[in-house]
Amino acid sequence: MPTRDPLGTSGLPTFEGADKSRPSPPLEPKFLILIVEDSPDNLAMISLDLQQQNYKVVTASNGEDAITIAAQTNPNLILMDINLPGLDGLGATRRIREIESLRAVPIVAVTAFGTEGFQRAAYDVGIEGYLTKPLDLDRMHQLIARLLSAGESGNLKAS
Repeated sequence: MPTRDPLGTSGLPTFEGADKSRPSPPLEPKFLILIVEDSPDNLAMISLDLQQQNYKVVTASNGEDAITIAAQTNPNLILMDINLPGLDGLGATRRIREIESLRAVPIVAVTAFGTEGFQRAAYDVGIEGYLTKPLDLDRMHQLIARLLSAGESGNLKAS
């Protein structure tokens, strides 16, 4: 029968015989994802969601920073907003594709532009996936899992 810990704050029952001295080790993130998004709210939502899914996350809020951060961290996958201040997501993707170590990194467009023309332009510059806003997180998880399983072994390229 479960007993309550009088000092516990969660109110959840504890179980006799549970080994409290050995906490379970936290899971190591398997993949590093660069999120490029100029909306602080969207950036926070996507970042927190991916961290809860056990991904390590780095972020950029514009195209120029995306290129610099991608080159420094060698992410396993990039989520790229298309409508960015300064250098847009398509231009940033073109420049990332010019960096030898990043050519094979999957890049997914995350944008409010859902027209066929925008999708074609995105695929023409080397984008492998296309997600429209408002973002369907389940669809994003499925696409990320599919793209990452097709590529890397699951080890972080950067710490």
